[in-house]
Amino acid sequence: MLRFSMMNFRFVILIAFLVWSSDNASCIATQQKQWRHRKANAPILGQSVSLLDSGATFNVLSYGAKGDGRADDTKAFEQAWTAACVVEGSTVLVPSGSVFLVRPISFSGPNCKSKIVFQLDGKIIAPSSSGGWGSGLLQWIEFKDLKGITIRGKGIIDGQGSVWWKDNNPVEESDENNSAEDLIYTDAAGGMPSTKPTALRFYGSSDVIVTGITIQNSPQTHLKFDDCVGVQVFSMSISSPGDSPNTDGIHLQNSQDVVIHSTSLACGDDCISIQTGCSGVYIHNVNCGPGHGFSIGGLGKAGTKACVSNITVRDSSLQNTLTGVRIKTWQGGSGSVQGVMFSNIQVSGVEIPIMIDQYYCDGHKCPNKTSAVAVSGISYQFIKGTYTSKPVHFACSDSTPCSGVTLTTIELNPLQEKNRLEEPYCWQTFGELRTSTTPPITCLRTGNPSNKYVHNSGDSC
Repeated sequence: MLRFSMMNFRFVILIAFLVWSSDNASCIATQQKQWRHRKANAPILGQSVSLLDSGATFNVLSYGAKGDGRADDTKAFEQAWTAACVVEGSTVLVPSGSVFLVRPISFSGPNCKSKIVFQLDGKIIAPSSSGGWGSGLLQWIEFKDLKGITIRGKGIIDGQGSVWWKDNNPVEESDENNSAEDLIYTDAAGGMPSTKPTALRFYGSSDVIVTGITIQNSPQTHLKFDDCVGVQVFSMSISSPGDSPNTDGIHLQNSQDVVIHSTSLACGDDCISIQTGCSGVYIHNVNCGPGHGFSIGGLGKAGTKACVSNITVRDSSLQNTLTGVRIKTWQGGSGSVQGVMFSNIQVSGVEIPIMIDQYYCDGHKCPNKTSAVAVSGISYQFIKGTYTSKPVHFACSDSTPCSGVTLTTIELNPLQEKNRLEEPYCWQTFGELRTSTTPPITCLRTGNPSNKYVHNSGDSC
């Protein structure tokens, strides 16, 4: 019995030792894992990194930005982007309460991780003298070759464009040794560069979101998307004076699957400009004015081929604009515009609410050409309000008339009685009146153009 009890006692001791060893090893492994995790996520000296569920936040102030509106903060923005670029789901933070002077800058991929957020809560301003610009730059802030990029926040991008609008002097050589104060205040050396830049441009990117921010006073176009797929723009605003030259609000080119909504646009040119290579564009609940309206084109300049299709603009309003909904093409081009719907558009004090102009010319001498970008399948529905010059202007090509133009519930009245004498104008425009209109659009030719009209070889898109 005693021998049996001693054996049992030794067996119990052995089991207890094994259990203690196992628990101790597990505890050490857990501590080592936690230590390695803390080390891996420890901020590098000089950085401020906040861990989030989807990545990390990189504050430009932690990379040396002053945010006083005078010091050049470009390098700090570049360094914050470089750090964020390698972290999926990261955020570059431009904090509120600060004003950041930034020279022309490009936030580029394609080796960046996806789903990066540019959180703009402060204000970014452009240099307002020639010393802050190189020559021939087409954009000020660029996001390039990215997948899943979002710009959001309540901040402002201010292009300080007034110095460009009044100054058309030749390009001045930039001085890399200029101080930050020189970038803002020194204008004695000469005018701004002759090439006016876009304020914010996206190029070659997909799954792009722009929301919440304000872009104002761009030297030229405010927001541009070129060669992008999957774009969403909403709940943001664009603002510049109505007499600021060539300051388009949103410019689309070679981009597909674009949605723009719940946005306010005030500028000196087209509120939205849709250029060649665009398809699958859906615009709704957008307010435009001042400006030149919602425009497709100008297309086909210098004999080029242009292709635009599947465009919808609806549930939107325009006030005090040059045109309302417009398609404009240059003589001599080729290609087509097809599958366009303008629906439920309210206009107030618009010069010409509805326009197709296949003889578009920007003020220079434009020679007559035979070929034209074909325009077909254009639907106008529930367009109502007031005009100041002419209600409808359809000027289509002799060689390639407009076809498939349909009008439903058009109610346009002159803002002043003297303008009632201006009747709708149609030239080589074929289609159908599906309801009566105000005023009567009797100039629209029913049916389709006859076969005698010669179409361009190369019209097909």
